[in-house]
Amino acid sequence: MRYETPFTDEIFHRTTMAFRGPFVGLSWAFRGPFRFLVSYWVQLMAAIKQSAPFDPQQFLAKVGAGRSNLKFAANATVFAQGDRADSVLYVQQGKAKVTVTASSGKEAVVAILSPGDFFGESCMLGQPVRMAGATAITELLVMRIEKSALIAAVHEHVEFAELFIAHLLRRERRVEDDLIDQLFNSSEKRLARTLLLLANFGKEDKSEPILTHISQETLAEMIGTTRSRVSHFMTKFRKLGLIEYKDKLVVNSSLLRVVLNDDSRDVEDV
Repeated sequence: MRYETPFTDEIFHRTTMAFRGPFVGLSWAFRGPFRFLVSYWVQLMAAIKQSAPFDPQQFLAKVGAGRSNLKFAANATVFAQGDRADSVLYVQQGKAKVTVTASSGKEAVVAILSPGDFFGESCMLGQPVRMAGATAITELLVMRIEKSALIAAVHEHVEFAELFIAHLLRRERRVEDDLIDQLFNSSEKRLARTLLLLANFGKEDKSEPILTHISQETLAEMIGTTRSRVSHFMTKFRKLGLIEYKDKLVVNSSLLRVVLNDDSRDVEDV
């Protein structure tokens, strides 16, 4: 079997020219096996390159064709509602919020983003402009992926397609849950649920402290109530030992009782 490739002759020629002295005394009998080894090495390297598994996390961590890193200071605008929609962003470090502003000027927070979250994906549906805005809550590092690069990754790499589709399904489930929460639960329960979600309750059996950068105004915008109501419930939760104020806001698992409580006397009008 001969391991010949279009590059074998060139590599063999350059190698023998670089070591021209040692090859002068060699017979063609010895050059033949060397040529075979060079050809085999070229094919082996090509096979390794083709068979190397695609790592979605590496794809989302390194700058490449159609991908660039962007840094934002806390409270900086990532993109505004109405901006051109031509890319999807992936949170590498920090937190951000997605907001929608009505024509009256009233603003609602529709999502809090953490590392591992995509946002701006509505451009994949053909929307020419951003339907919502995004703002950094803390110092933020994101990977910007051009629409064409994301489409290519989804088509060419099943691992990335699975990752992105899983994100879309989680986002859809979260939107449905938020709608049900808004329609049927009191503002107290909505706040308790939001705090549990922000603390990643239920993930890896360990909750995380909530950053103090998430203000009561932001919480009020998220659950659709006033800041005074949020302040009232936060004080109540703290007195009951359901949350703790330290360097950061610590949410205890006992707060889940508020969400699961079906007592109609706890229902508060927004």
